Amino acid sequence: MKFRLFIVLILTVNFCFPQQTEYVDFKTAKVSKLMVDTACKGIGGNMVYEFEILKDIDSIYLDAKGFRHIEGLLNERIYHDYDGKHFIVKHKFIKGEKHKLHIGWYTQPKKALYFIEKDEGNQVWTQGQGKYTSNWLPSIDDMNDKIEFDLSITSKRNYEVIANGHLTNKQINDSTITWHYDMQKPMSSYLVAMAIGNYDKKVEYSKSGIPLEMYYYPEDSLKFEPTYRYTKLIFDFLEEEIGVPYPWQNYKMLPVKDFLYAGMENTSLNIYSDAFVVDSTAFVDRNFVNINAHELAHQWFGDLVTEVSGTHHWLQEGFATYYALLAEKEVFGEDYYYWQLYEYAQELLEQDKAGNSTSLLNPKSSSTTFYKKGAWVLHMLREQVGEEPFREAVKNYLLKHQFKNVETDDFISEVEKSSGVDLSEFVEKWLKSPSLVYDDMIRAIISNRKIEFLNSLDELKIEIETSDIVSNSDELKQVLPILRALSIHSSSIDYKNGELLEFHKIAFASKDIKVRQAIAKNMPDIPLELKADYESLLDDKSYITIETALVNLWINFPENQSKYLDKTKNITGLNNKNIRIPWLALALLTKDYELENKKQYYNELMDYTSPRYASDIRENAFFYLHQIKACNDVCKENLKQATTHHNWRFKKFAKGLLKSMK
Repeated sequence: MKFRLFIVLILTVNFCFPQQTEYVDFKTAKVSKLMVDTACKGIGGNMVYEFEILKDIDSIYLDAKGFRHIEGLLNERIYHDYDGKHFIVKHKFIKGEKHKLHIGWYTQPKKALYFIEKDEGNQVWTQGQGKYTSNWLPSIDDMNDKIEFDLSITSKRNYEVIANGHLTNKQINDSTITWHYDMQKPMSSYLVAMAIGNYDKKVEYSKSGIPLEMYYYPEDSLKFEPTYRYTKLIFDFLEEEIGVPYPWQNYKMLPVKDFLYAGMENTSLNIYSDAFVVDSTAFVDRNFVNINAHELAHQWFGDLVTEVSGTHHWLQEGFATYYALLAEKEVFGEDYYYWQLYEYAQELLEQDKAGNSTSLLNPKSSSTTFYKKGAWVLHMLREQVGEEPFREAVKNYLLKHQFKNVETDDFISEVEKSSGVDLSEFVEKWLKSPSLVYDDMIRAIISNRKIEFLNSLDELKIEIETSDIVSNSDELKQVLPILRALSIHSSSIDYKNGELLEFHKIAFASKDIKVRQAIAKNMPDIPLELKADYESLLDDKSYITIETALVNLWINFPENQSKYLDKTKNITGLNNKNIRIPWLALALLTKDYELENKKQYYNELMDYTSPRYASDIRENAFFYLHQIKACNDVCKENLKQATTHHNWRFKKFAKGLLKSMK
């Protein structure tokens, strides 16, 4: 694919780049011809930046990492100074001047823009946060410079193109379509996004009239409802709870293959992992509800108001985690909400025991701190100042700083104004101190007497003052997850130390899917008295329950291995084939089981290691082939290839497994 660019001359220069936001304000970026070169995995185009000079300065720059070609036109003069990371325009700029800078470029990015092979149609998608949009689009890495980005993207006619903002026009060409998107409002460059692929979509409208555009693969039409279940409810709840109208033209949700994370809050466009595209059975095990709510909350907390720096990262992730949890409380109930808070506290406790607790204002803090402790801070702050002052503060904070960047003090000052409470001690204790205030967390949960599971904890005589609550007894570790499921999904039951068998019988009798799943996952050794009950788990409408039960039954009762395999032979499971792949491994290990099909089963298991499959399928296949010591040369070659995969989790897994084989 050819790109019409300016004549290019690349010069290497040595240049110092101070923070330029106080000198220049980039207003708009109109990308008029953005063309994706799938054959060469490249991208290029033309764009126009409009900007205003705030202080006299003799040069400005755009971030542009590893570009093959780039140059600009300003005041009829061509500029082409480029150092491999920055495109530089040397010019005597005077305060108050307004300019238009025309840019032409082509690049083959190594990250931030990904070309994905998929049997049902290839995909192209972006990920800016942590990877930098400037790898594929000349832009500003500094999140403090907010710009209105309008993208016009040309692609093959048989593909959909989705980007930030509102689709204003589709220009039909001979073999391509140019899609014109208008953003209207400014955003940080890391939130610029686009995706190209084979999609259908359905649209619902919120109470306030915002279009909710839900994309799906044509082959997954039957998974649409369970995947997007509760989307409208969540949107309407968050808009009302936050108290500020949704700030963008629409909210789009789009699954992609081998995404780097669970989801990403690009402005008006939630790109998420297609691992969360589920049928009704899988909804019990893994669903899009939390991811959807989290990324939607970011449209206010992160997109509308954006952190000044990593020191204030909790203003994005802590808020998104907290408001997603509030949305889940609306969907799943109050018990679910408090149990999640309890589990967040346990995760923070484990981090603390490992010596890794840090201040919430430490830019190098872990995700656990930013997300889970951040959510806890908001829960405790709301408890301390009261619901109405808290909600008023959030609303004022967003309205005052909309389309701007914020620091922690900006939020805290609004809470102090609305509540009349001096929060200096709270800030010192919960935000600045690296210490984990674990006992206060547990006390805050136990003080809520409406939660059934807390009564069970009381009857176990767990003391608030101990900092290792429910972690001393192996028996208790088996019981607590089941108590949790019972309290949320069924009803609370008593448990007395030493009466584990009777407890399990009562739990089985609840007939609740989540309770039974908790039993499956927390009973590695199956008593004979519970064999029939445990076997009934293979009939449950839960792929995780069936997977766990199959493996545990196969291990515990060798004489019945063939029976268990026959019963689960035709079940695939989740998108990562969580039942089919272990089934193949167990079928290969089971003596005299379908000897005539052993080769076929081995070849199928081997095939799942191929690059044509999603990374989570490949990871499962590699894991089980390694477990049964059957990873041959083809398997190892595929594993070696996986060490260069763009998905960092999968890459890390592949490197670790390959190292263990040496």
